[in-house]
Amino acid sequence: MIGTKAKGLSLILKSIVMVSAVIGIVLSALAGAQNFMGGNRVLMYFTIQSNIVIALICAAGSVLLLQNREISDRWHTVKFVFTVSITLTGVVFCFVLAPTLGKYAWNAQNVLTHVVVPIAAVLDFFVTARYGSIRRRNVLYVTIPPLLYAIYAGIAYAARWEFSRGVHYPYFFLNWGSPAGAFGFTDTLPFMGCVWWIALILLFLLGVGFAYLRILNAMKKRIS
Repeated sequence: MIGTKAKGLSLILKSIVMVSAVIGIVLSALAGAQNFMGGNRVLMYFTIQSNIVIALICAAGSVLLLQNREISDRWHTVKFVFTVSITLTGVVFCFVLAPTLGKYAWNAQNVLTHVVVPIAAVLDFFVTARYGSIRRRNVLYVTIPPLLYAIYAGIAYAARWEFSRGVHYPYFFLNWGSPAGAFGFTDTLPFMGCVWWIALILLFLLGVGFAYLRILNAMKKRIS
């Protein structure tokens, strides 16, 4: 059972995730169609993005904590999967997208949804997951959300949906019409084809998943 101090800290972190996600989405919607993922495009984008999913998971987790209900290992596994996904969101934004967007990257909505939410969600995971048990084989599940997102992005590209004016892909590394295409390589963005980017991302997620479990095991040993 989660202790009183851990429960209080978890509720604070969950609140930060939920509030930041909601405010970030609203700000993105108000930013207008000229902005990336702005205006009515934000609804299409965030309904399938890890940001809104992790916020919903935190909301449900808050209810469980407030009701003093036992949190199952299955629930910890679900939280683990989407915590790894939101980690990817933060890393991709900070180290892949922000350098290409420059000063336009660091607006309020991007900081809230791509920096604050991931950090708070990861911290909350380590506060609560040490009271559960996540099997190593469940690390494979962390590949499911990004694979589903890649399928969605592929459909969006084929259907010519707009993520910003004239842009039919959510991120440059999911642009199937780039000079690199699916399997090629170029000297400029995106440097390599979509298939290679997806494979790299899946390997990164598996690495993060195993690393998080190692950290959890170390935390549990210190507690015991």
